[in-house]
Amino acid sequence: MPVLIVVVSLTVGGGLLARELYKLPDRNEDTEGVLPTTTSLPPEQQPGPSQVELTPGAAAHPENESVRQVLQTYVDAINQGNYAAWTTTVTRDRVQERTESQWRFQYRSTEDGSVLVHRVETVPDGSLRVLVGLTSTQDPVDAPADLPEPCIRWHLTLPMTVEGGSWKIDSVPAGSTPEYGKC
Repeated sequence: MPVLIVVVSLTVGGGLLARELYKLPDRNEDTEGVLPTTTSLPPEQQPGPSQVELTPGAAAHPENESVRQVLQTYVDAINQGNYAAWTTTVTRDRVQERTESQWRFQYRSTEDGSVLVHRVETVPDGSLRVLVGLTSTQDPVDAPADLPEPCIRWHLTLPMTVEGGSWKIDSVPAGSTPEYGKC
């Protein structure tokens, strides 16, 4: 009987602790967000607006505006074919991974939109993991080889780190595979 009481007490205590750890912080007026939607745009309106939006959970993170601004500049750079602007949003290592001509070739027909930050997580080393959904349109020959489609919905986990005093999108760890599917 005493063992049962200890087990039940530990279970209840663990449940209460988990509830507190996973509870979203209280929202305030400074952390506006949008609710995610599953409404799909008609093909002629894809990829949707290029404005980066945040869910309420992502907006509750203390770095929400920094993350949003970096992602907005990143998306705008891709949509406008602006390599110089893109280099301001990524780490030096990412810039070194791809020359300007390689970058221009990779994104030559890409347009990104419907960008929604679902979650921002701080990891133990102080960097961030940003869960993002977005839609891209591109010439099918520029799409991933296993999904040569003109419209793709992406679900990405982007690592972000501080470099030179600013948040930057870091290289995705080797072996990480983005989730994507046809619009």
